Amino acid sequence: MGVALTKSTQWTAAGHGTGTLEITPLNEAILKEIIMFVESFIYKHPQEAKFVFAEPLEWNTSLEPSAFESGYVVSETTVKSEEVDKNGQPLLFLSVPQIKIRSFGQLSHLLLIAKTAKLKEAQACVEANRDPIVKILGSDYNAMKEDSIALNILGKITRDDDPESEIKMKIAMLLKQLDLHFLNHSLKHISLEISLNPVAVKKDIELLKCFSGKGDQTALESIEYTSDYEFSNGCRAPPWRQTHGDICYVLVKPHDGETLCITCSAGGVFLNGGKTDDEGDVNYERKSSIYKDLVTFLREKSPKFSENMSKQGISINEDQQKDNDQLGKAPKKEEAAAFRKDISGSDKRSLEKNQINFGRNQMTKRWEPTLSWKTTVNYKHKGSAKEIQEDKRTGKLEKTRPSISHGRAQLLRKSAEKIEEIISDSSSESEEDEEPPDHRQEASADLPSEYWQIQKLVKYLKGGNQTATVIALCSMRDFNLAQETCQLAIRDVGGLEVLINLLETDEVKCKIGSLKILKEISDNPQIRRNIVDLGGLPVMVNILDSPHKSLKCLAAETIANVAKFKRARRVVRQHGGITKLVALLDCAHDSTKPAQSSLYEARNMEVARCGALALWSCSKSHTNKEAIRKAGGIPLLARLLKTSHENMLIPVVGTLQECASEENYRAAIKAERIIENLVKNLNSENEELQEQCAMAIYQCAEDKETRDLVRLHGGLKPLASLLNNTDNKERLAAVTGAIWKCSISKENVTKFREYKVIETLVRLSTDQPEEVLVNVVGALGECCQEHENRVIVRKCGGIQPLVNLLVGTNQALLVNVTKAVGACAVEPESMAIIDRLDGVRLLWSLLKNPHPDVKASAAWALCPCIENAKDSGEMVRSFVGGLELIVNLLKSDNKEVLASVCAAITNIAKDQENLAVITDHGVVPLLSKLANTNNNKLRYHLAEAISRCCMWGRNRVAFGEHKAVAPLVRYLRSNDTNVHRATAQALYQLSEDVDNCITIHENGAVKLLLDMVGSADHALQEAAAGCISNIRRLALAIDKARYP
Repeated sequence: MGVALTKSTQWTAAGHGTGTLEITPLNEAILKEIIMFVESFIYKHPQEAKFVFAEPLEWNTSLEPSAFESGYVVSETTVKSEEVDKNGQPLLFLSVPQIKIRSFGQLSHLLLIAKTAKLKEAQACVEANRDPIVKILGSDYNAMKEDSIALNILGKITRDDDPESEIKMKIAMLLKQLDLHFLNHSLKHISLEISLNPVAVKKDIELLKCFSGKGDQTALESIEYTSDYEFSNGCRAPPWRQTHGDICYVLVKPHDGETLCITCSAGGVFLNGGKTDDEGDVNYERKSSIYKDLVTFLREKSPKFSENMSKQGISINEDQQKDNDQLGKAPKKEEAAAFRKDISGSDKRSLEKNQINFGRNQMTKRWEPTLSWKTTVNYKHKGSAKEIQEDKRTGKLEKTRPSISHGRAQLLRKSAEKIEEIISDSSSESEEDEEPPDHRQEASADLPSEYWQIQKLVKYLKGGNQTATVIALCSMRDFNLAQETCQLAIRDVGGLEVLINLLETDEVKCKIGSLKILKEISDNPQIRRNIVDLGGLPVMVNILDSPHKSLKCLAAETIANVAKFKRARRVVRQHGGITKLVALLDCAHDSTKPAQSSLYEARNMEVARCGALALWSCSKSHTNKEAIRKAGGIPLLARLLKTSHENMLIPVVGTLQECASEENYRAAIKAERIIENLVKNLNSENEELQEQCAMAIYQCAEDKETRDLVRLHGGLKPLASLLNNTDNKERLAAVTGAIWKCSISKENVTKFREYKVIETLVRLSTDQPEEVLVNVVGALGECCQEHENRVIVRKCGGIQPLVNLLVGTNQALLVNVTKAVGACAVEPESMAIIDRLDGVRLLWSLLKNPHPDVKASAAWALCPCIENAKDSGEMVRSFVGGLELIVNLLKSDNKEVLASVCAAITNIAKDQENLAVITDHGVVPLLSKLANTNNNKLRYHLAEAISRCCMWGRNRVAFGEHKAVAPLVRYLRSNDTNVHRATAQALYQLSEDVDNCITIHENGAVKLLLDMVGSADHALQEAAAGCISNIRRLALAIDKARYP
């Protein structure tokens, strides 16, 4: 409060006199915060409200004695409160107009009495009491000292047993929290302001002078400084005004108005009171709003200036920006404040002697705590002897060796791990789990006050007794530990080592306080990494065996925060943490005192919840998933699923959905009848629980039996109803994902059609995040395998949104949307719409996509498009370079791409002109190279493509020359009937050539074809018979030629 009022509020000053608060948005906001704080003080802190101030707060009030009612002794000109101190002095005394108040309780009452005059009273009080902390707590707590109030009191507590110290400490902490709030508020305000510097102001004025003079075409009549003397820092304002941020004062005569006297300051440009008539001094009081620069001010004040500037096309702002880019960024508000502070601390008469170098000041940068700090400070290792031995044993480098690089330290650390475990862990984890580099703040950086206050608290943690340690921990928790500055302050001074050391003591209170702080600050990725480096995780894992349930809970929650990157998860597993965390799940059914069963059950459920939370974080690695399963985690998780506590269900279901990506887990989930409970919890009112249940179903529904179980337990209807709420995008993504996977089963698609899901999916195919679109389009692709659903999609206008999505870049989305478009293209009516929307061209362009899955899916989608389009041959030829592109895809190494391209070529080759073109592009040798394959899917489509390509020119002969015939004969030994049919048709076409006939016969095809002549498949019968017929005719012709 004291520091904020001194440094953050904006004060006016006339001459050398005492200033008053300016009426600015920042000041008004601070006064309102003070009013809210004081008004609620008597209700929130009734004991502290009775505390008597060391000195009364005095100011001149506008309130009349008649405004005071019960609780006060009122006379015509005075008011006394009935509440008095131990000496009998009233805590409120009013002698019109002066008022004296000596407690927060009376301050609260006064604001309630003031009603609409609250703001005026608060302003008068602040102006009259520039250092309220001294008056409230005494001279020992001077707000201008750098030491924190809370730290001063904490030090005093450790030295004496004053009974009022505890109340003083609470009040000091409350005031300090309010003070920090004010400072943060002012920092946000300052960050939005534009800061000027003498170089920028001088450049603006010099430029404006160039465009000033007589005549209507000039921007101004004249512009000149009020002072010709320029200090070495570039300012022309008097030194005592420079402390307020003033840079210079200029007289400007526009064409359309009177002469303006303008103040140029670090905070902006504004109109002042002008020059006085008698002495010619400037009246520094602000008379207008503040503008970001001189040009903006003049544009606002002078229409003629704005018009002439526009006519001449002058862009001073651009020139100024270019100059600023060359000189470096202009000093920010903090630099201007530092600049003012430097001047105020020096003798005004010796300002020239001090030679303030503004150029150097201009390049100075004020740093804020950030994860991009450099490691330039030598931090001493402050761990215990036990930690040092542990470091040596695990190969971890000591902090007293700054010469060894971080990269080498990481290499040594990893070398101690099992290589196969590293590979196993990293194989199933995303880039989000990668560890950020370790950076620290430079020693010379200027940091917020909280940073230093927390560091002093850490000193009490290191050297204080048990009471001081507990109080320091409590005081530290009063800071906003979610703020990065506070988190890194604890780390940089060695606080993490101390907090981790406290976990190894026998004092439960110290352990609890330490864990509460570690739990909050471990949300920071860098802090998480530091905790692991300092060996904190093994200590927390050991605490999981503690008989104290509070300790178990805090340890598990902290592990849940820390174990968000793979190395941390590996450490938890290696120290037996997975087994211990799984054991916590069993606490929910371990009530030792039936007489207090409800209380113990609640505590045990909390322990189990925290254990599930930690397992949720740990379950993101493959090895940990196996460890959870082997430790018996699945039955326990299944048992916890039956509880009605939603805060328990969320981490339980979250763990299950993470683990369900493994096939072993999916089988165990079915065996434990977990699907039924997942479906039941879809009907919960908790959105996060609904999301996790839908995600679990999404993971498990890869299996047909699971999809059937979801339907049998009534899970499809709640999924359909959840589609109607689109506000929560994470939940919507999970629900659409579950619907997509469930749609793979035709029976489920029928149910979805009854619930009008397809219409809803069409509506969701626009204006949604990609995570949702991937699943929506995937579900539509599965549903459109049936005729009725394709009609619904077309009638609901779903074709155009699908075609529009073909221009995206998301790989998963492109795979799904091409499948959906291809499914719709089976309908001639839908195909006409796709063609009209240029969908076929977009599909063809996706054949250039670098991802094989996208290429394959696009090629599959082209097949029904070519088959059902009107004049498909001409359409295909209209794509410049399209046929060459698809032929070249036969050089791919991906089996799915090859199969899909072969299928597309089969359809393209139905048109003779297109077949001629692809023959010229070398389709025959490329297809022949693929003949030696064991993949039945590729065999089938390759055989069909060869069959079609045989119908042009001498392609039959060319296939024989490229050795494609003999491998085809081997396809007849496949177990797939579709492969038999396609191969028989290809051999039939190839057997039209004599040499191919001989090759087919020599490779033993006749016997295999004879068996297929009796097949129930008529196409296979005819093709086999035709091939045998060609071979027989050749044999007869040879015999006839041999024996005429």
